[in-house]
Amino acid sequence: MATSREAAAFRPILKRFGVPSDGVLIVHSAIAILSRQGYRAEAMVDALMEHMRDGNLFMPTMTWRTVTLENPNWDEMKTPSHTGVLSEIFRTQYANTRSIHPTHSVAGLGPAARLLTSRHHVDNTPVSGNSPYGLMRDYETYILMIGVGLETCTAIHLPEETINVDLYVRPVETAGVYPCRDRHGTVHQVLARRHWRLDRDFNQFGKPLMAKGKLEAGAIEGCPYMIVSQRDLLREVFAALIDNPRATLSIKAQQCHGSDLPL
Repeated sequence: MATSREAAAFRPILKRFGVPSDGVLIVHSAIAILSRQGYRAEAMVDALMEHMRDGNLFMPTMTWRTVTLENPNWDEMKTPSHTGVLSEIFRTQYANTRSIHPTHSVAGLGPAARLLTSRHHVDNTPVSGNSPYGLMRDYETYILMIGVGLETCTAIHLPEETINVDLYVRPVETAGVYPCRDRHGTVHQVLARRHWRLDRDFNQFGKPLMAKGKLEAGAIEGCPYMIVSQRDLLREVFAALIDNPRATLSIKAQQCHGSDLPL
């Protein structure tokens, strides 16, 4: 069970923002500030799980830095993520599923977790409609960012890939085949394209969402947090990209054309 300190820090945020206990919660995190003040990662996960007692908890477990065309093998159980201590503890000690993907996998726990992680390997882009983020659009899904901001929000890649895939994702001919072993020992040969390394500006969407009362930002003992409904966030991003297919990029990057795209 979560200690009173961690529960007192996180559960009021979720309750105040109306996150349903039977919904979906995605957590992005960098908890160094809280760890230095004695907050325990396991107790944080416990607090989040207590609130989501009838629902589903997910954390990104990305491996795009370590799983490459030169080092293509990925293992659901053994390949560590590089998305922070909290997500790695969740992956190894709590989650009962992880989406099969060489670069952008997601770990999950809950009654819908296996369903939502079941099709990530089907498409060849990192955050397609078959990714957990795509399938979560049919659920009451909320995104909590602890110690990080919207710059870490993987779900924003979904409208990018939907509206202007060739700008944001490398060409099909650059795709590689990655042997991905699931927890049952089955090896899936996953064809995967990788994102261009573009200068993005995801934080631009925070201000309009906050002005509409659809995003809450604050701090827990000096550690910043944000919380937003995925539906509200994606509605804002889709609208921006439909108006301007380069809308998620910084102003400078929007002015690049064709071969001028940064790699």
